[in-house]
Amino acid sequence: MYQIVEQHSDFIVINKSSGVHFHSQDGAAGVVAQVEADLGIKLYSVHRLDTPTSGLLILAKSSAAAAIFTELFTAHKIQKYYLAIAQGKPKKKQGWVIGDMAKSRRSMYKLLRTSENPAITQFFSHSITAGTRLYLLKPLSGKTHQLRVALASLAVPILGDTLYGGESSDRCYLHAMALQFEYQGEQYQFMQTPHVGELFGDKKVTEQLAGEWLSPNDLPWPAAK
Repeated sequence: MYQIVEQHSDFIVINKSSGVHFHSQDGAAGVVAQVEADLGIKLYSVHRLDTPTSGLLILAKSSAAAAIFTELFTAHKIQKYYLAIAQGKPKKKQGWVIGDMAKSRRSMYKLLRTSENPAITQFFSHSITAGTRLYLLKPLSGKTHQLRVALASLAVPILGDTLYGGESSDRCYLHAMALQFEYQGEQYQFMQTPHVGELFGDKKVTEQLAGEWLSPNDLPWPAAK
């Protein structure tokens, strides 16, 4: 269900597995409740990951720490980076996806042409096999299903994300890979490459990760137009 990546006096960082609910539902404990039970402490969520998404998640150990993290997220001072794999040819290979989001049908969301309170996502991509690309995604906002909608809007829904039109696969290929932030005057950086999924384990993917994407904050991100 999860692995503990960091134990700090004020927070923990976990690596959530794909397919694990964030909140408890259907009579089963969600990942937050399970970590609370395992550690015997109260935890406070400050951001979340969708059920099919794996990767890094911060949980605060007090309401005071949660308030600090909420301020950091609100001020966009926590840098988040995700990996995704999708099939097909995107409308563009790198750049920005910007637009308001609204609820659609079947628990889906859609991207609008307006930008009053937009979801903002930067991305790079590289070909890893014929017809399949690896994406490095940097959300600059925190909207529900934001990254899943962003890639679907580029005509390349995430592999395994059948809700948004992705091809069926052994998992949904979206993973929260890295977090970077300053907390109480200290700099923190966490990195967890995905280890579950046939394509995430492909040699070409791991070689790409070991190359230019292991320091995502140092990449020449596309400038806003």
